[in-house]
Amino acid sequence: MIHLFQSIFLHSIFILALVNGEQDSIYDMLKAHGLPMGLLPKGITRFDIDNTGRFEVQLDQECNAKFESELHYDRNVSGTLSYGQIGDLLGISFQELFLWFPVKGIRVDIPSSGLIYFDVGVIFKQLSLSLFETPRDCTAIGESGDLIQNGKLLAESIEKNSRAKLGYEFDLERFGRKEI
Repeated sequence: MIHLFQSIFLHSIFILALVNGEQDSIYDMLKAHGLPMGLLPKGITRFDIDNTGRFEVQLDQECNAKFESELHYDRNVSGTLSYGQIGDLLGISFQELFLWFPVKGIRVDIPSSGLIYFDVGVIFKQLSLSLFETPRDCTAIGESGDLIQNGKLLAESIEKNSRAKLGYEFDLERFGRKEI
């Protein structure tokens, strides 16, 4: 119920700002929704947000930012902003070891815990919230963009194959078949 009132209040502020011809920065919008401003890098050239919280930001170029791990930002990043989280996220990838995983969502459950969670499909990656206090400089990527794309494809393939193998093993158990 509290989240409903917060959401209504934040959307009312957003509508009033639009009526007055003023629009907060995307960083202000993140902060107003209980998220750290550093989730998005410096270099945003344009952003739009509608009254449902659906947003899109445009960067001047694809880039990477170093945190505990590295994050890759496509030129266009979009998602749905609600209090304490971003859902339906597109345009951000997270590097774990040498693989790149697309980030599907970001959430902060309890700000006092000091933790932020990145949904990378296979797992939730937990990081320190303090890493994202301020927007980071983002290093432009050149030809390494192909490596990132290949890493994304590899990570998606691993995720799909893991699900397929699990389904196959389940079917073997369910139907009493043994592997030859």
